[in-house]
Amino acid sequence: MKILVTGAAGFIGFSVSKRLAEQDIEVVGYDSINDYYDPRLKFDRLQVLNEFKNFTFVHADLCDNEKLNETFREHKFDRVINLAAQPGVRYSLQNPKAYVDSNVVGFLNVLEACRNHRIAHLVFASSSSVYGSNEQMPFSEHHNTDHPVSLYAATKKANELMAHAYSHLYNIPVTGLRFFTVYGPWGRPDMAPFLFTKAILEGQPIKVFNNGLLKRDFTYIDDIVEGVLRITETIPEPGSDYDKKNPDPAFSHAPYVIYNIGNNKPVELMRFIEILEEKTGKEAVKEMMPMQPGDVLATYADIDRLAKCADFRPDTPLEIGLERFVDWFKKYYDN
Repeated sequence: MKILVTGAAGFIGFSVSKRLAEQDIEVVGYDSINDYYDPRLKFDRLQVLNEFKNFTFVHADLCDNEKLNETFREHKFDRVINLAAQPGVRYSLQNPKAYVDSNVVGFLNVLEACRNHRIAHLVFASSSSVYGSNEQMPFSEHHNTDHPVSLYAATKKANELMAHAYSHLYNIPVTGLRFFTVYGPWGRPDMAPFLFTKAILEGQPIKVFNNGLLKRDFTYIDDIVEGVLRITETIPEPGSDYDKKNPDPAFSHAPYVIYNIGNNKPVELMRFIEILEEKTGKEAVKEMMPMQPGDVLATYADIDRLAKCADFRPDTPLEIGLERFVDWFKKYYDN
C-alpha cells in the first residue's frame, strides 16, 4: 500500500502521515510549506516524519500541476488523502485569493490527477464551517449547506461539489470529511488552544470573542486520525437507495459520501478557558471582544453516520486533550 498525503507538514497531515508510517505503510508527503504561520513548526514536524524510512517528502505546491502529476506517475498511489488547504476563517477576509489558489485550483489538480491515474479512493478534508448560518443542532450530513458565512467555508463547500462531479463523471470513489475544531500536540498556532496557552503562560491577555458566548465541538487530533484511517479503508459505493426526486446531501448515486468527524460534545468557550487555566496553573487575562465576521455561534457534530460506517466515535474528553496539548507546548517551547 502506498498513500499520498497532501499537506503533510500541516497539523492534521503530519499526524495522519505519522500514524500511517508507524503502521509500515509507504507514505509520500506533499506540502508547499507556506508562511501562513511559522514554517519552523512545519519543518520540525517533517523532521519527525523523516525518521521513518517509509516516508518520502515532496516539497511542492498543488497549483504546480506538472510537479503533482510527475509525483503521481512516479509513485503509483493506491490511495490519496488530501489534507492540504489554506485554513482559517478570519484570514480569508484578508487574503481571499490564497483560498481560491490553494483550496479550489489546487484541489482541482488533485481531482484531475486522481482521474488520470485511476486512484482507488480519494479522501479529502472538508470542514464544519460548511454548515454556515445553519443553527439546527447537531449538524448532520443530511442538512443543507448552501449558506456559508466565510470565503473559507465557501471553498470547502466548493470542494465537496467538485469532488461529487468527478465521482459522478469518472466513477472515482470519493469521501469528504467535515472536521470539527481539531486540537492537540503539534497544533496550529493560529487556533485558540495555541493562542490562549501561549498568552496565559506569558501573562498576556487573550481575546474572547462574542464575550465568550460561543460553543465549539473540540475534537482531539488522535480521534481525527483514527477516523481518517478507518474511512480511508472504507471505499464508498454508489447509493442504491438514493432518490433523485428527494436527494439526500449525505450520499449520492455516485461513489461519494460525506462524514462529520467531531467529538459530539460542544463546550462553552468560557469552560474551555477554565480548563486551560487549570492545566497551565495560571489565570487568563481576558479581553472581551465582539463577534468576528465569518464566525458562528456554535458547532456540534452528529456522528451517527461515522459510527455506523466506520464503527468509531471520537471520545477524548477536552480535559485530557488539553492537558496533553499544554504538556507538549511547554516541552516544545521549553517553558
